[in-house]
Amino acid sequence: MKLSHFNFDLPEELLAEHPAEHRDESRLMVLDREKQTIEHKLFKDIIDYFDEGDVMILNNTKVFPARLFGNKEKTGARIEVFLLRELNQDQRLWDVLVDPARKIRIGNKLYFGEDESLVAEVIDNTTSRGRTLRFLYDGSYMDFRRKLNELGQTPLPKYIKRDVEPEDEERYQTIFAKNEGAVAAPTAGLHFSKHLLKRLEIKGVDMAEVTLHVGLGTFNPVEVEDLSKHKMDSEEISIDERAATIVNRGIENKKRVCAVGTTSMRTVESSVSSSGRLNPYEGWTNKFIFPPYDFSIANSMITNFHTPKSTLLMMVSAFAGHDFIKKAYDEAVKEKYRFYSYGDAMLII
Repeated sequence: MKLSHFNFDLPEELLAEHPAEHRDESRLMVLDREKQTIEHKLFKDIIDYFDEGDVMILNNTKVFPARLFGNKEKTGARIEVFLLRELNQDQRLWDVLVDPARKIRIGNKLYFGEDESLVAEVIDNTTSRGRTLRFLYDGSYMDFRRKLNELGQTPLPKYIKRDVEPEDEERYQTIFAKNEGAVAAPTAGLHFSKHLLKRLEIKGVDMAEVTLHVGLGTFNPVEVEDLSKHKMDSEEISIDERAATIVNRGIENKKRVCAVGTTSMRTVESSVSSSGRLNPYEGWTNKFIFPPYDFSIANSMITNFHTPKSTLLMMVSAFAGHDFIKKAYDEAVKEKYRFYSYGDAMLII
């Protein structure tokens, strides 16, 4: 399939700027792949589609406040710095994006905080907007990380034009977030409330937690018509023995095994044994899933509504079938479902 197959008209007013008032009361579109039917529900209704022994695979990554604003030395120009990943803990080296990039050159210093207590020096160019920074800070590593958290803002997606609000710090985080390292939330998981998770557990649904630290690579636009030429950025993943055991038990017992989000799906598809089971794994993945693709682990998935030409839409199309997803998205636009991070959800069974 080609890039142009994944284009569609998305009215701007359908991009969700705020989340639903209650996490589990977003709208839910349910797609049945076998019957080719579409139902309209609320997210908390997912409990009706799962039974004892079924498995949900959750991504427990935690978003850190990755967006900083500093001032360039001498000129005082305001510069946005988006922390991507830590390269070296001892030297305090980070991969970042800067905006406006044209003003930032190797050797420049940036000052953060009203008291300018945090300073960074640009030591390398990586891409047109990418830089490597060395942070200069008098204090322990823990003090340094505390300072980053104090000065950083919740990294809401670029399409959200409003300012960050205090509630975003809690709402742009899943309730099962544990392992800090993501620059964007695994958004399908944002729909789960503590109450809904507890109801699922009481019903006997098993939860398998994996980690994929979401980087901006997940959202990088695909710019080649031939999808096989697109390269995903690598993201760090972790699957422990316990998660693998829970998932494999679900597969062997022919239960519903549901990947909550495209990140969970990419994680488990990155570590499959020759017999179609999930292997424990610690490392990196740059797996790019697009049609046609044979999935090995999950037989259902929960996902949000994605933007045109995105790698996320391509994965969902590979899972549910391109024509079925096209039909569902046409209906979503007609029925005014909300798209993207704070938007509504889809369950594919």
